[in-house]
Amino acid sequence: MIPLKDNIPSSTFPIVNVLLIITNLVVFGYQLSMGRHVDQFIYTHAVIPAQIVTVGLNADQLARLTATMFFHGGWLHVLSNMLYLWIFGDNVEDRMGHFKYLVFYLLTGYLATIAHILSSPASKTPLIGASGAIAGVLGAYLILFPRARVLTLVFLFIFIPIVPIPAVVFLGIWFFLQILSGTASLSAQAAQGVAYWAHIGGFVAGALLVKFFATRKQTVRY
Repeated sequence: MIPLKDNIPSSTFPIVNVLLIITNLVVFGYQLSMGRHVDQFIYTHAVIPAQIVTVGLNADQLARLTATMFFHGGWLHVLSNMLYLWIFGDNVEDRMGHFKYLVFYLLTGYLATIAHILSSPASKTPLIGASGAIAGVLGAYLILFPRARVLTLVFLFIFIPIVPIPAVVFLGIWFFLQILSGTASLSAQAAQGVAYWAHIGGFVAGALLVKFFATRKQTVRY
C-alpha cells in the first residue's frame, strides 16, 4: 500500500515539516556528492549500536543520535520516508504548534534509535534514516485522527485501485507489519537491512507522548 494523501486540511502552514523534508533531501544530496567516500562518512557520523553500547552517551554519540536521522541509504529510502512525512506530518504539526512538533519529532526519533540499539546491541551496522522519527509522527496521527481517510494505492495482482482507507486501518496494518517483521528480525538468520524495532519504538513513543504535545484544540471535519 502506498499513501497518496489524507482528507484532513491544515489550518496553518507546516513550516517545520517542510523544513524537515528539505533538510533530509539536502543531506541526501550531500551524500550523493561524496561518491565512494559516502560509506566512510556514514560510519563516522551515524549511530552504530555496538559502539554506543561500548562508549556510552558522550558528546560524539549524542551528535550521532541526531545526525543519523537525516541520512538515507538510497532514493527509494529517502523518497518513501518523505512521502509519509509529507502526508501525515502537517496535521500533527497543526495540532502541536511548530516548536512542540520539532521537539516531538526529534524526541521520538531518539527513542526509536534507542529501541533499535536495545534490539541489536552488538550490531556494527550504522543505523540511518528518518523512519524512526516519522513512525513517531504516525503514532501521533493515529491518536489524533483515527477517523481520517488516507487515499491509498492498493496493489491487487494486476489491479492497482485507489482506495480511501480509514487511518486507523492503514496505520494499524502498517504497525502490525512492523511487529511481524521485527519479531522475525530477532532470529540470527533474519536479515537486518531494515530497523523494524526503530519503527516500533518510534510509533509507540509517538502514540504515548502525543497527549503531552498536542495542546491545540481543533474541530476536524472528515
